[in-house]
Amino acid sequence: MKKIGFFSCLPAYIRGKIKTIVFFLLSAVILCFVLFLYRQQPEAVAYAAVISLIIGLVMVFTDYCRFVEKHRRLTEAAKNAETACGNLPKTDKLIEKDYQNIVKLLDRSRNDILDKTESQKKFMQDYYAMWVHQIKVPISAMRLLMSNEEKNSPLSIELFKIEQYVEMALSYVRLNSDSTDYLIKEYDIDDIVKQAVRKYAPLFIAKKIRLDIADMNMKVLTDEKWILFVIEQILSNSLKYTKKGYIKIYTEKPKTLVIEDSGIGIAPEDIKRIGEKGFTGYNGRIEKKSTGLGLYLCTEILHNLSHKMTVESELSKGTRVYIDFEMKYMIFE
Repeated sequence: MKKIGFFSCLPAYIRGKIKTIVFFLLSAVILCFVLFLYRQQPEAVAYAAVISLIIGLVMVFTDYCRFVEKHRRLTEAAKNAETACGNLPKTDKLIEKDYQNIVKLLDRSRNDILDKTESQKKFMQDYYAMWVHQIKVPISAMRLLMSNEEKNSPLSIELFKIEQYVEMALSYVRLNSDSTDYLIKEYDIDDIVKQAVRKYAPLFIAKKIRLDIADMNMKVLTDEKWILFVIEQILSNSLKYTKKGYIKIYTEKPKTLVIEDSGIGIAPEDIKRIGEKGFTGYNGRIEKKSTGLGLYLCTEILHNLSHKMTVESELSKGTRVYIDFEMKYMIFE
């Protein structure tokens, strides 16, 4: 913020005091005129005018200094909304005190609302986190009861989808939590991709989708837990919208992971809106169960990790998702 110069406030001060200044000048003229009517000596009239002018200038200068100082303090207080009310300059004017009281009352009301909102947010986060952990118990029990089922059986696949939705809900809660932490280390992207592929192997088998994984000798700085979630979500989308064909995973220079599929593709007008909260696009309107939450979470996570996701697609031909791991704007502490 620019430093406030002493005379920079003069136009505003004059506009605010114009009535007082006009009244003072008019009073001085009337005084001189009355003295002149009573045939006072011109020297006496001039002396009275000079004295009045000097006194007036001293009063105006003193008042202007207070005005500038008050403006500086208010400007300084406005830099920090949290402490602004405590840094308001003292005043002996009743109307200014009334305004300050109103501002302080509004600030207290705002703080009460913020505290209440934060409390409700924490309650909801705790509740959903608890719900997610509790729902995992019957899911695990169902998994044990179905231990004799084939991994790519319809029942096993549906249970797998439930598990993924639960994980997505937990990730949503964690992402919006103030306590979310990121552990940035160097990882081999090949290891992370293989974890995701192993998890979705039953779906690949059930849908008879060919998987091509290139040799990916690429190390990246990232958070393993969160980037694994992102890759899983992209694979999940590729599997959902690929009826037959392939999914390819490979890398491009300098540090870009590419996930390509031969699915139904994405409409051109929908590509720029990928990652918006709640946006499902044309494909989502066909697949009425789509929520758009997965790609929204991917976008938010990649933003927090200083990674970048871009999408290229052509209807009826397929989609390519690029994850750029170059952390150009990351600041390490």
